[in-house]
Order: sequence, then structure tokens, then C-alpha cells
Amino acid sequence: MSFEFFVARRYLRAKRRQAVIGVITAISIAGVAAGVASLIVALSITNGFRTDLQQRLLGATAHVNLMRVQNQGINNWRPLLAHLLQQPHVVAGAPAIYEQLLISRGARAQGAVLKGIVPADERKVSDLLESIKSGSAAELSGPQTAPPPASASPSSLEAAHRRVQSLPPIVLGKDMADQLGATVGSVVLVTSPQGELTPFGLVPKFQNFRVVGIFQSGFYDYDSSWALTSLSAAQRLFGLGDEVAVFEFKVDDIYRAAQVGQELEKAAGRGFMSTNWMEQNRALFRALRLEQVVTFITIGLIVFVAALNILISLTMMVMEKTRDIAVLMSMGARKRQVRRVFVTQGVLIGVLGTIIGLIVGYTLSWAGGHYHLISLAPEVYSIDYVPFAPTVRDGVLVAAVALGISFVATLYPSWSAARIAPAEALRYE
Repeated sequence: MSFEFFVARRYLRAKRRQAVIGVITAISIAGVAAGVASLIVALSITNGFRTDLQQRLLGATAHVNLMRVQNQGINNWRPLLAHLLQQPHVVAGAPAIYEQLLISRGARAQGAVLKGIVPADERKVSDLLESIKSGSAAELSGPQTAPPPASASPSSLEAAHRRVQSLPPIVLGKDMADQLGATVGSVVLVTSPQGELTPFGLVPKFQNFRVVGIFQSGFYDYDSSWALTSLSAAQRLFGLGDEVAVFEFKVDDIYRAAQVGQELEKAAGRGFMSTNWMEQNRALFRALRLEQVVTFITIGLIVFVAALNILISLTMMVMEKTRDIAVLMSMGARKRQVRRVFVTQGVLIGVLGTIIGLIVGYTLSWAGGHYHLISLAPEVYSIDYVPFAPTVRDGVLVAAVALGISFVATLYPSWSAARIAPAEALRYE
């Protein structure tokens, strides 16, 4: 054991004539521990929300979207999609159509985004169909036939039932279904602004759809404004013929989505552009990152206050131990050794507080994530508990910051102790 460490440990453990120094030292340790634990818990909550949000986003949307510029449709899309699926890092792909329209049921109406999909391909690029809570998406995969003409007049309940069953299927988000009062089996009216040109001008196009499922993705924007139908039904509704609006791709590395998107643009040829999940949600993730930084700085002030306590306790220790320091220096102790004694003492306080804080912080984070200790309103936050996701990287960063601040707090007291002149300190002894 080194001389400096031995003396520093004895100073921390020894009984002092001034009890207030011991109290301040205990407060310093508690302050560092509280700051470290608070930072670990706060960062784990931020990481939990970011991880949960990212998982939900990637579960509901594709990694890369490829479309024509100026919102033009993609004709002869099957061979092109097959070619793009051969590109490096592309795991799966699916065609889709997106259009904004109005969905109504009786007197209730709701603006929506209707997505036309091929269910077998859609399951490869997103988990949206896996989030269906009521009904099933099986009918989206079946053969789609046009409904009977409006002039058909059923003469019995059986004929009316057959007419309803012949309607194209649609899957609604849970919040939208609640707003419309729709359940599985209900009939909703879909109004497309891309109407038909008639002698009376452009007339919006109407089409009845039968609700076959209700999904709940956990995102309010999706659950309140998204609807799914088969690709063929969407093409008939919008009068597009055999064309699609966008290709959706899943890649093997989500953080290379931008690079893969550029490669897909080149492979598709001129007139194509790509977007990815990071670009579409850049503002959201930037806000979460800013929140994490602000949280770190704000709660880090607790560690700063604890460091001030370390400075005060060491300064008072130097004042109390002036004669002892003078005796050590008279016996041959060098100034740098004296400085190291008080630096070591302050760092020991920081190390002890950091270890306690890490243990408490990770324990609280584990318990909060495992037992869901903090509940939330799912209708507001789309999740019924606060997610915790502690990481080793955050623990290392917090420990380094706490120890660094503790070390800085020791510089002045140690410098002051090394400046003590033995002759002056022992003159009246």
C-alpha cells in the first residue's frame, strides 16, 4: 500500500475533533451516490423510450422507401421489384399504394391514409399486420371481386348478407375504429378525392368497404389515421390500373438504410428517389437526443453540488490537519506526496459514492423495467408503463464524469496543503 493511500484512508476513517467535517464527508458521499443513481435512472428511462419508439417505428414501417419523383406511379413494377430484391443488403421488399381519403360510417367521418398492400409481402417488411387485435387480415389475401352494381336490389336478408360479403375488405386502426364506432363486420364508406370526371365535373369516388380487422400498433398517428386494404382494391378505388406508388424494403442493417437507399436509386434508374426511417423521423429522434443531453446536464448538477461538498470537507480537513502535515513534511514527506494524500482522499470519496450510486441506479432501473413500477395512461402515451433500458455505456460515462468532477474538486485543497510551511505551522507548538 502506498504512503499516500495509507494516510488518506486513515484520515477518512479516523475520528475527528470537528464532527462537522465527518458530516460533510458523509453528505459528499451521499451526494455523489444520489447524482450517479439519478443519472443512471434518468438515462435508462430515456434509452427505454427511444428503444421502444424505434422498435415500434421499425415494426410499423419499412426501412427504405423507393418511389418515382413527382409522385408518379410505377408501371411494370413486378420485374423491377424482383431486380431490386437482388441488391446487396436488401432482405425483403413489398409494393404499396398510399392515398389520403375520408372514411365515414353514418354521421361520423375521419380523415385517413389508405394503404394498399400485398399481405404476404407486407409481412416481410413490417409487423403492422401482426398487431391486429380483432378480426383477421386473411381476407386481404383472397381474390378480390368487384361488388355488385348499386342498382342491385336484394330481396332477402341472405342477399343483403351476400352483398356485404362481396365488399372489398379493409383493416382500420383501433383509434379510428373507435372514432367511427366501427367493429369487425361493419361497413364503412370510403370517399376518394381523386374522383371520376363526369359531364358535371370532377365527382368524388365512393366505395363501401367491409371491416375485417382492427390493428393496434401502439402509435397514435397510425392507430388513428391509417387503414389497410388489398393492393387490387386500392388500385380499383383510385383508378390506377396495374401500378403501385412505392416500393418498401427491409435491409439487414437499419443504420445503413440511407446508403442502401442510394444504391437502390441507382439500380432502379433515373426518375426514382428514396427515403428511409431515419429521415422520416429525424425530428423525433433529435428531440429525444436533446432531451437526453438536457437531462444529463440538469441531474449532473447533483454531482457538481456533491463535488463542492468534497472541496469544503477537504479544505476543512487541511485546516484541521495543518500540524500533522507540517510534521510529515518535517520528517521528509515531499509536497507532491502531500498533494497526493488529499487528492487520493477526495477521489476515494468520489469512488465510494460512484459505486453506491451505480448499484442503486442499476437496481432501480432493473426493478422498474422488470416489474413495471411506473404506470402510464396508454391512451396518452401508447404504452402502459415507463420502459427502462440501462446500458453499460451510460454507466461508464456517468462514472467517468463523477470521478472527474471529484478529482477537480481536490485540486485546490491539495495545492493549499502542499503550501504549508512546517516552520510557521509548528512555531507555537
